[in-house]
Amino acid sequence: MNVSVVLFTSDLRLHDHPPLRAALDGSRQVVPLFVRDRAVAAAGFAAPNRLAFLADCLRDLDEGLRARGGRLVVRSGDVVDEVCRVVAEADACEVHLAADVSAYAQRREERLRGALEAEGRRLHVHDAVSTAVPPGAVTPAASDHYAVFTPYFRQWSRQRLRDALGAPRTVRVPDTVGSEELPVRAEVSEVSPGLAAGGESEGRKRLAAWLRGGVTVYQDRHDDLAADATSRLSPHLHFGTLSPVELVHRARGAGGPGADAFVRQLAWRDFHRQVLAARPDAATSDYRTKHDRWRSEREARADIEAWRAGRTGYPVVDAAMRQLRHEGWMHNRARLLTASFLTKTLYVDWRVGARHFLALLVDGDLANNQMNWQWVAGTGTDTRPGRVLNPVGQAKRHDPDGAYVHRWVPELAGLDAPVVHEPWKLRGPQRAVYDAYPDPIVDLAEGLARFKRARGHG
Repeated sequence: MNVSVVLFTSDLRLHDHPPLRAALDGSRQVVPLFVRDRAVAAAGFAAPNRLAFLADCLRDLDEGLRARGGRLVVRSGDVVDEVCRVVAEADACEVHLAADVSAYAQRREERLRGALEAEGRRLHVHDAVSTAVPPGAVTPAASDHYAVFTPYFRQWSRQRLRDALGAPRTVRVPDTVGSEELPVRAEVSEVSPGLAAGGESEGRKRLAAWLRGGVTVYQDRHDDLAADATSRLSPHLHFGTLSPVELVHRARGAGGPGADAFVRQLAWRDFHRQVLAARPDAATSDYRTKHDRWRSEREARADIEAWRAGRTGYPVVDAAMRQLRHEGWMHNRARLLTASFLTKTLYVDWRVGARHFLALLVDGDLANNQMNWQWVAGTGTDTRPGRVLNPVGQAKRHDPDGAYVHRWVPELAGLDAPVVHEPWKLRGPQRAVYDAYPDPIVDLAEGLARFKRARGHG
């Protein structure tokens, strides 16, 4: 009997899943397989928030498969070893896999292809599963990737996307293949208390609600910190419980300025992936070096700890860092201003911040996280590397009533805007009322002058 294996990675869904559809079209039976990769833990990427969200995703995927007559097979260990073991147990002829862009994913694909071909089996790798447009689909004349977003977006927008696929009606899995127990969220320790639920069912509910109302005001309100008017779909894109192809189609179908702005953000996601696919070392090295002489972690230890703890003395920065710790997620505008504060105001290496974000973010995605950090630090694809976001100006613009700060910095709950954004300006007894909140760890003008000197601008 003809059997195929579908190796799920960051594509944990049944709707619009080309590898699964191809496997079902070519085989009588399919083994839906997820391998809990020990290399991910060994590399330090098995963050509690993502493990908890992953447990939700795997359980939901299994339930969806069982409703169609199938089940999810879960194994632990080396991905290539476990896939080959399952292929042998099922006597499968081929394996289907979604393409990915990281250096590790590319090595995994090469190893898997070699191991399968040695056994007379085939590996099929499918594009446009984790991206709307595959990384190599649009390239400029003189390079293997775009280094600037605007021309990339122009070409990206002209691409004809494949049609979104429906979920299969039936999935038949051979009885010969056993599975481990599914992981359970409750068994993961150190999870952020406000972490959202994972899984395709939850993702599709969020998407439906977003398209019913949120997307219409996205253009006008996406930077409003207190309004929380972003889609919050990034964790579902990271784990692949939602398809970027389907999201682009449905947003374009909704139409309007908000939908256009949302599609542009999906294009940014693809943009970062095509950069990382072409330059895998950008995950750890400057994409465009500025020859920074970053303050050492030892020298800046107190500042780094204050930043991580949300105790910098700048309320909007602290609110954002506390949101990150509590929810495992942070508003996009808040990500930009906290990253600017660390890399430019405190002049700390972007990799320090990127590591902290990856330790907590449920949507901690290597391409988006590292390339956005580099964009803010001025070592990436940003065409304005000297830009510094002023946290007070940002707060007054994007949290004018102080509601975001009040939500996450309860020590300042009694202060109205705009004073809540500059509590250090209070004097005497007034300041004493709020002495549980620290004074600023750095003067903004001094931080800016240090950054300019280090970059050779002053």
